Amino acid sequence: MEKIIQTAGRTALGNFAPEFAHYNDDVLFGENWNNQDMDHKTRCIITVVALMSLGVTDSSLKFHLENAKKAGVTKKEIAAAVTHTAFYAGWPKGWAAFNMAKEVWNEEAEMVDAKTAHENSMIFPVGKPNDGFAQYFIGQSFIAPVSAEQVGIFNVLK
Repeated sequence: MEKIIQTAGRTALGNFAPEFAHYNDDVLFGENWNNQDMDHKTRCIITVVALMSLGVTDSSLKFHLENAKKAGVTKKEIAAAVTHTAFYAGWPKGWAAFNMAKEVWNEEAEMVDAKTAHENSMIFPVGKPNDGFAQYFIGQSFIAPVSAEQVGIFNVLK
């Protein structure tokens, strides 16, 4: 495992609270997070569960959710951990953690395909696959209603 080095404490509080910054960067992250008695992925899940249980839903939970994802925690695993914990820590805390986890594990934002990129650059929507009229087109086409007043107007993209 790559050694974890943290400087957030010194960056944010170094001059104001140097001792706290030292404990954060050198002890919590420097020693505890680098301890080899537990794997990094498990440590990430436990941290997310602890923060959720305490009702911490600020940037520190988001940081640890992102850290968990980087450590290999899957969307399915984080969903199971949050669901399980919600029964013991509270349902509203589960909802809050899920709202943040959805941002971190947002596949749609990560997987913008060519169709989506093209659609985002157009004034008209691309729409759904045009299976009903596929016989009239070579390859895949898409259709989206633009207006249904008086006469139906559709955007067809080939």
